[in-house]
Amino acid sequence: MMRLRQHIVRVSAGIGLLFALSAVSSAQVVVDRTIATVSDGVKTELITRSDLLWQLALQPGVPLDPVSNDDLKRALQLQIDQRIFLLEAQRLPRTSPSEKEVSDRIAELLKYFPSATDFERRLRSVGFESIRDDNFEALIAQRIAVEKYLDFRFRSFVVITGEDEAKYYREQWVPDHKRRNPGAIVPTLDEIRNQLDAEITELMVARNMDSFLEEAKRRVAITILFELP
Repeated sequence: MMRLRQHIVRVSAGIGLLFALSAVSSAQVVVDRTIATVSDGVKTELITRSDLLWQLALQPGVPLDPVSNDDLKRALQLQIDQRIFLLEAQRLPRTSPSEKEVSDRIAELLKYFPSATDFERRLRSVGFESIRDDNFEALIAQRIAVEKYLDFRFRSFVVITGEDEAKYYREQWVPDHKRRNPGAIVPTLDEIRNQLDAEITELMVARNMDSFLEEAKRRVAITILFELP
């Protein structure tokens, strides 16, 4: 179960918490430092220092003043993965997210922070004016578009068999339940089937995303232009 949670966290970072895909780089007016590039031979995505700061600003509890080098390095690795997904997503035609989808997603983000004021303070510290900043809304719109691609690419084709359920229940769910709840009655597979299916789905999605990224990194060009200290 602990491994599953770690996988789900990685999926969240790649899907649910894709907070910083920088579609708005071209809209920046402040000269920024390019940290890295990711290219598939047709299109090249730039990763700037602002991209890293935008990402960290949208992660509750991560200090921004000062920002740590370790956090910047972690943000860079996540950005590289995100740009690989972005390049892949751009190969498919897609409709732009609606204004309502963007507003709903911003409202969802606000729930992760102590208050709207705290959230906007973090946004201003990395160059956005407010949650209604055009660049910020463009950032969220791209996040939604890529999430839709990821759902299509990795989630919609997951097939869970009865054998998958039984194996996961027997080898992972039951042992973990007994460790966490010694002496408690163990629910039957039928009683928790929906929960099992949700957990197995996330595990499969995480594994498929990992496999995709591993293969993709062999065919895309990732260039580090500025080494973070």
